[in-house]
Parts: sequence; structure tokens; C-alpha cells
Amino acid sequence: MKLVRKLIGIILDSKTNTMQKIRWGIIGCGNVTEIKSGPAFNKVPNSELVAVMRRDEIKLRDYALRHQVPLTFTNGTDLIQCDQVDAIYIATPPDVRENYAMEAMKAGKPVYLEKPMALNVAACIRLKSASEQLGVKLSVAHYRRNLPLFMAVKKSLDQHSIGKVLSVNMTMLKYAGDNTKDPNNWRLNPTIAGGGYFYDLAPHQLDLLFYFFGKALSYKGKSYNKAGLYIAEDMVEGEILLEGAIPFKGIWNFCVEKGLEKDEFEIIGTTGSIRFPVFGLEILLEQNGVVQKVPFETPMHNQQNHIEKVVQYFLGKGENPCAANDAIQSMEVMESFVYGN
Repeated sequence: MKLVRKLIGIILDSKTNTMQKIRWGIIGCGNVTEIKSGPAFNKVPNSELVAVMRRDEIKLRDYALRHQVPLTFTNGTDLIQCDQVDAIYIATPPDVRENYAMEAMKAGKPVYLEKPMALNVAACIRLKSASEQLGVKLSVAHYRRNLPLFMAVKKSLDQHSIGKVLSVNMTMLKYAGDNTKDPNNWRLNPTIAGGGYFYDLAPHQLDLLFYFFGKALSYKGKSYNKAGLYIAEDMVEGEILLEGAIPFKGIWNFCVEKGLEKDEFEIIGTTGSIRFPVFGLEILLEQNGVVQKVPFETPMHNQQNHIEKVVQYFLGKGENPCAANDAIQSMEVMESFVYGN
């Protein structure tokens, strides 16, 4: 059986490497695909968006008309089995990502998964194993590592512009919004999202942490429901020991009042510091007591740089910009902080 799977993987990998263009199908063409990702599939080289799937047929056809997508499906299986689709981008809520991704990989089609890549760590590990056993490529949408601001931070760290890194802190204080009682707000339903807003935003932050500093050697954390506005956690605190014995402390509080919000990632070194918002557009670089503000423009499509690298990877012309192992590490830390696993 293992030999058969290996042979299938070789055949599928050979087929992918001979393709000159990736024809994409999106499963779950909701808000995240409107600007951040969807249009980018037609803007990067050797890539084309040819099909979209959504259960709501009215919203589906409206999306396809506005984005000029020729093929529409209300059933994910039908899109996956379509001969005109080479690769699948899954942008559904987390609870159904595993099933769609498994189905796509079994059909021999590489998968680009939104973050978090699945509902929990166990599901993520199953997806990684399936990708390896079937020989079908899998990549995850931790796209911030390929945005100019965070690439600049990485370059600055690699050049030791603030000396030796001593510690890292991250603070996110966020107003929960006025839709906490909305039954359609699936991001606050742990059975659909895995957790609350922490599970929606922390994957970006933790992925950057590991992108900058490597693996987590150890970690511990706690979660709370302070405000009681919904069933998921609304406050999380955690500590991580990173490679190089770098300590990290983070706090996420989603029940502060308007006007008290804060988004800061702080890296402290022996000769200075780097501060920036994970969801903002500037870096404050302090070197030997002198502070420099470095602004960045808002990209038209946040995922475009990352998608370009995914396309190259699927075509056999580049490395995986975010492998399953990277995403699993973030999920393991999140799950430990919230559920103590």
C-alpha cells in the first residue's frame, strides 16, 4: 500500500511540475476573498481564478459576476472534481476545512488553506500526514510573513540592527464589537472557529513570532471569559521560550472599551528596539536612543505576494512559503493557551 501511495505521489508531482499555469478554484468565497486574496489569483504570474463555490447561490453568482469568474458551484465536491480546476483554495470557516482539503488532495489537487489551517491540532496533523502520504502539495495562508513591513522587520533582525535580541512582548487590546450576540458571527463559536477572536487573529501574530525567531522550546498560558458576552475565551495570556533562549510574553484582551485598543509587537535588543502593530502600517525603530518611524503603504491585496510564492511552489519552481509544520506550531501553542492541551 505504501508503494502504491508513493507511486501515486510521484505521478501527481510530475503532473504538477509540467503545468505552466495554475487554474484555481475557491471553496468559500466570503469576505476574506473579496479583496485580500480572491483578485490576487488573476494578478500573479501563471495563475488564473476559474471557479468559485458557495452554498448561497445568489451570493455566489453575485461574486462570480463582480470578479468575472466563469465557473460556479454550490457544492464543494463538484468544484474539486472539475477537470478545469488544478488547485483548490479553501476559505471556509475552520470546521469544514479539513474535509474539503482531504477530498481535494485525494483527487490529486494541491491545496492552499486559510489560517488557522483546521479546527484543532489533531486535524492539522491529519492534513499534513495526508499530504505526505498522497504526495500532494499543501500550503497555508500565513501571508503576513510576505508583506513588506514584516519582511523589513526580518531583514532588520537578520542584520542585528538592535544588537542581540533580549526579549519579545506582544499586546493586543481590542474592542469586541457590537455583533457579539449575532448568531451568524461564527468567529465566536468554538465548534466552528476552534475558539474566539484569539483563534482568528493570533495565528498571524504567532506565525510572525516563529518566522522571526524559530521554534518554541516551551510554552504555557491561560485563557479566561471575563466579560461573559459569548461562550468563547475573551482574554488569553501566554509565555513562550524561543530558540536562543529568547523569552516572549503575550496578552490578548478582546473585552476592552472603545478608545483603549492597542496592537503592539515589541522586540527589545541590547542596542535598541523594534515596535510595530501586526495589523498596522509602520515600524518604530530605536537604535542607540534615536527613534526612526518607517511607514508602509496598504497593499491592494494582502495575500498577493504570498499567493505568488504558492503558485511557484505548486508549479515546482519554488519552496513552500508556509508548510503545514509552520502552521501546526502556531496551532499547538494556541491550543495549549486556550485549552491546556
